[in-house]
Amino acid sequence: MVKDLLEKGAILQRDKETYAIAPHIAGGIIDSASLKKIAEVAEKYNAAALKVTSAQRIALVGLKPEDLDGAWADLGMKPGAAIGLCVRSVKICPGTTFCKRGLQDSVGVGLKLDEKYHGLDMPSKFKIGVSGCTNSCAEPAVKDLGLMGKAKGWTVLVGGNAARKPRLGQVLAENLSDEEAMELVDKVISYYKDNAEKVRLGEFIEEMGFDKFKEAVL
Repeated sequence: MVKDLLEKGAILQRDKETYAIAPHIAGGIIDSASLKKIAEVAEKYNAAALKVTSAQRIALVGLKPEDLDGAWADLGMKPGAAIGLCVRSVKICPGTTFCKRGLQDSVGVGLKLDEKYHGLDMPSKFKIGVSGCTNSCAEPAVKDLGLMGKAKGWTVLVGGNAARKPRLGQVLAENLSDEEAMELVDKVISYYKDNAEKVRLGEFIEEMGFDKFKEAVL
């Protein structure tokens, strides 16, 4: 049976013959040379399309299986963790780096989280969203773990999910500094990784009880 090729970061397409690959673009921030390289590789291997994904990546869609190794070699970029039980993506809004509405440094914090956790093996797929204000452009309330910037610091939410069983994340802590927020993220991820089995974080928290989970990570 034809299936995704995890070792090649390749996702089988609807035609059951071609694949999509998505180079990792941390926070969706890319320089012009890398963007040009993606376009050149897509052209060289006759990709059916380039798709900007919800995880702030650019997927090369419709590649032949025999071209996957060559495409990755020419790209010279790491695969985005788009499949598998791992930290899939850290979605980041422009924050105080670019946006006039930013209240917290979502780019700085988000890139640090991406560098540390992207691709980390987890009990289930795990998504992180970091928004610099309450407009929540990175959708932190429907991520497994979300950071929302407010005037007094970060609000950390846990257990969100926009998938088959949608749920809003619950507020774990508020008014945190960058360092405090990142420390709490580490505690949440470590506790979940060490204690859960094949369930999303929200389901794990529901089974355990939010108060007990909060007590365990704070």
